[in-house]
Amino acid sequence: METISENKCFGGTQGVYKHSSDACNCDMTFAVFLPEEAEFAPVPVLWFLSGLTCTHENAMTKAGAQVWAAEHGIALVFPDTSPRGKDVPDDEAYDLGQGAGFYIDAIEDPWAKHFKMWTYVAEELPKIIGANFAINMERQAITGHSMGGHGALTMAMALEGRFRSVSAFAPICNPTQSDWGRKQFAAYWGDEQSWGPHDATLLMQGNGFSGPILIDTGTDDQFGDLLGTEAFAAAMAAQRQEGQLRLQKGYDHSYFFISTFMEDHVAFHAEALYA
Repeated sequence: METISENKCFGGTQGVYKHSSDACNCDMTFAVFLPEEAEFAPVPVLWFLSGLTCTHENAMTKAGAQVWAAEHGIALVFPDTSPRGKDVPDDEAYDLGQGAGFYIDAIEDPWAKHFKMWTYVAEELPKIIGANFAINMERQAITGHSMGGHGALTMAMALEGRFRSVSAFAPICNPTQSDWGRKQFAAYWGDEQSWGPHDATLLMQGNGFSGPILIDTGTDDQFGDLLGTEAFAAAMAAQRQEGQLRLQKGYDHSYFFISTFMEDHVAFHAEALYA
């Protein structure tokens, strides 16, 4: 693992790191914020999965999470959203290829060799985090934005017992019924019969989540018709799932929206992580 940068941040350290990924068959970059408490003992961790076109850097610099994580003594992990590099396949569209891994494992060419983001985020990167940072991997929570909200919700429900809480900002909730999902699933998985259980609404209709959920979506989200918020809300109600789905008046899909409600989300996870 190579250290790209480390900076003092709210009493702790914001670092950026690179390593050779076995899952993605290329170099991958990720960021970790460690609060001051990590100097003395392992701390709980909140994962942040970013959305389409983003890297590890967008949320690290724009979400405003570090100040609240430092207040609660929580580490933050910001993975990248896809494999990258000159040998990694890409597409001219912003919502396919590099920057659009959708947190799933591709099985179709030309994507299958590198696009293994589920394995990377769910298996490989946690091992690296646990081995190299003062983080208590028994106390994990997860959040994300848009495509990353999709990833956060599906991982929380599919990886039973891994995360104590899950939240999301404007998540893609029903990708099998959205152009933000059907297009990518068809490219990465081929025929619809091969699609895996990576739809938060379908997972909620199944076993749901064993912990609390918090979702914020803006009423002026310019991509609102792609998110499937209503389908997920109905599934939560039918499941009698513990949680809140809040529609925030006048907010859109941007990091201005995310940073406005980040304090709420970190406090929400802190309560679960320290329970």
